[in-house]
Amino acid sequence: MSETIEGQTHRRGRAWVTHLAEHGVYAHGRTLRATEANAVQGLELVGVSAEVTLIPVTPELETLRAADDAREQALRAAVHALALRRTTRRDIALATRAPTWQVKQILAEQAKKDDLQPPTESATTAEGTV
Repeated sequence: MSETIEGQTHRRGRAWVTHLAEHGVYAHGRTLRATEANAVQGLELVGVSAEVTLIPVTPELETLRAADDAREQALRAAVHALALRRTTRRDIALATRAPTWQVKQILAEQAKKDDLQPPTESATTAEGTV
């Protein structure tokens, strides 16, 4: 099972229901794990051996995902702003209420981004000046 198939699952009454359209497989179950297991079995019936990852979809979960994304963006902005002011990683973690490992990861990603960006015009030397 090297392939992973993602599918959305929706709550219908007391069950989760999913449709993996590209394979024509429907699955349902009372729990997400049961629905996932049923989807794997359905795929096996049509000759596909793959893992299944189900993404639960409800309006409330979409709102939650949007809030999580907004918080992640705000955290990155705060970490970068504090780092520019030479704040220690530990103080950044305490101020943002983020784990130190996450602060380190954000700073490492920013450093990698900064290395990939071309130099600005002010950093290049002007030709023809002596």
